[in-house]
Amino acid sequence: MKLGRAVAWAAAAAVLAAVFLAYRDPDTVVDLATRFWACF
Repeated sequence: MKLGRAVAWAAAAAVLAAVFLAYRDPDTVVDLATRFWACF
């Protein structure tokens, strides 16, 4: 159980790091907003 919890924390940290790195680039934010707005 302890290994599974460690893997879950590592996966969560990796996802948060990826989101942080994606938002460092303003073009990525604009692209995501445009894609989201295109759904409506």
